Amino acid sequence: MLMALQTWADVRLPRIFGSHMVLQRRKPVPVWGWSDPNEKITVQFNNQTKTTKADKSGKWVIRLDPTEAGGPFALSVAGKKNTVTFDDVLVGEVWICSGQSNMEWAVKSSTNALQEIQEANYPLIRHFKVPHDLSLSPKDDVLGGEWQPATPETVGNFTAVGYFFARELLKELNNVPIGLLNTSWGGTQSESWTSREAMDSFEEFKPVVATMPKTLEEFASKRLEQLQNQVKSVQGELPGTADVQQWSGADFNDTNWQTLRLPDLFDRKAIPGFDGVVWFRREITVPAELAGKEMTLMLGPVFDADETYLNGVKVGNTTQTGQARTYSVPGGTLKPGRNVIAVRVDDQNGTGGFTAKEDQFKLSGAGREISLVGDWKYRIADYNRNPVLVNPNMTGTILYNAMINPLIPYAIQGAIWYQGESNAGRAYQYRKTFPLMITDWRTRWGQGDFPFLFVQLASFNAANGTSATGSTWGELREAQTMTLALPNTGMAVTSDIGESKDIHPKNKQDVGKRLALNALKTVYGQDRVYSGPVFKAMEVTGNKAVLTFDHVGGGLQSSDKYGYLKGFEVAGADQKFHWAKAEIQGDKVIVSSSEVATPVSVHYGWADDNGEVNLYNKEGLPAVPFRTDTWPGKTEAGRFK
Repeated sequence: MLMALQTWADVRLPRIFGSHMVLQRRKPVPVWGWSDPNEKITVQFNNQTKTTKADKSGKWVIRLDPTEAGGPFALSVAGKKNTVTFDDVLVGEVWICSGQSNMEWAVKSSTNALQEIQEANYPLIRHFKVPHDLSLSPKDDVLGGEWQPATPETVGNFTAVGYFFARELLKELNNVPIGLLNTSWGGTQSESWTSREAMDSFEEFKPVVATMPKTLEEFASKRLEQLQNQVKSVQGELPGTADVQQWSGADFNDTNWQTLRLPDLFDRKAIPGFDGVVWFRREITVPAELAGKEMTLMLGPVFDADETYLNGVKVGNTTQTGQARTYSVPGGTLKPGRNVIAVRVDDQNGTGGFTAKEDQFKLSGAGREISLVGDWKYRIADYNRNPVLVNPNMTGTILYNAMINPLIPYAIQGAIWYQGESNAGRAYQYRKTFPLMITDWRTRWGQGDFPFLFVQLASFNAANGTSATGSTWGELREAQTMTLALPNTGMAVTSDIGESKDIHPKNKQDVGKRLALNALKTVYGQDRVYSGPVFKAMEVTGNKAVLTFDHVGGGLQSSDKYGYLKGFEVAGADQKFHWAKAEIQGDKVIVSSSEVATPVSVHYGWADDNGEVNLYNKEGLPAVPFRTDTWPGKTEAGRFK
């Protein structure tokens, strides 16, 4: 009878353990999982056999002894009822790959993708993609995922930055296997990747943490209340059904609607984190010769679903999120003079709005084009009342809980990180919150100050930010540079390989290479020049500012064939910046302007779109953008809410 009453649970491991995985070399390797309470567990791997007993909750952990790179091996875990075996296990270097969309960006969407995929015969590179997930409390496992070797059939969906980073390491480390744990999510903020305890340890976060929800029900209640207040502050009460039915028509009076410049993301500008239905309207003037003609309406990618009207006539609708919208306008629809385009956007979750490039946002046909770029009227029709967490930026910690905590304490060498775009509006606070997140991860992993390498923001015309108007992206890059004060950190500068009109530059190869140079020098001890020139000091002589640099390598150089330097500005005590003449003299850069008698400050690459910068060392690594002043910044008041 006693035997009949006993029911034994299967031994189970987290989903990041699996066939084809890579385990970290030269470090103790934790293997953990769940079973019945007090059950004896035996782990066998590469001539090691270790046993332990599960605790009262059924949790167990065994630490394998450090071993050198090699494989393939088998890892088996046996309990009283079952044995779990993983095959084709390699030992090598394991790196966390995390951040927002530029880390998540796949090989298949990168420069020269077809060739890269065809040539991806690197079975010693293994990749695990952590599925998107959100949680208000720490989870002990991820939703799914599997380890995949890099082959033409699989590599297209790998993180591009991670893959190109791994490929460089594989070559330089003589085919030591490389494992990539890709836990990334586009458009996310650093606070979402930070634990609640770490946030609570930071004085500026304490008031926020005190009001952060701890349960889904609490979250739903707070979120609905917040949405109601946000909508009321923008436009008052929600409209009635009869009102909305008139919004597609050309004769509807929208003079009391709010305005937003499109193309852009509504839920980053009007109501952050909004999910729901928003209508957009724009008047255009059609010349007589185009009236009645068949035309093509191009809106670019829309998130998520849309219904589009021209003068009250429905010209198309699409439910597939992110798909470029191209709709035919039937003959006879356009009138001479005033016409109205109306678009109903249903933002179901995550990003909401328009992401077209400006030259793709237009009405075209009959050899003519009418740009749709500019101010559109908008009004909220409804908001999403679904209490389920759908937005990774709704609150702090929710990505840490679901996509980082379940990976701990998997043995790793370090982390590479590409993020910051979503924190640019509070760049000054990022000076503290980014190091806070790094320190949080290191503390919780319990592997000391493991290497943390990150990518500085590339050039992109986010909001026309300059020295004159203030640049949030310039300030975010500065915050990233300041984070190098933490031990075992490194930064890849990418100002020269961004794209002015695309926040997702396609050249991920050079990003991976520059991160790998950092790793080869700081982690693997190779004698490498791993950084471009870094501003050191400024001396003023007459009307000239003399700049010196660290990390000059073999010497300073310009990428311009005539040797001209670009991207330097100089200001006097009036704090007004002027484009400057800059020239290399040995290991120094001499900066001057006829408009500034006595230089007080120099800026280099201080703009959202700073792609014109061209100071390098002779190893071909770009200089780090900088400013020499500490004048008030544009984001000083920005705070996480």
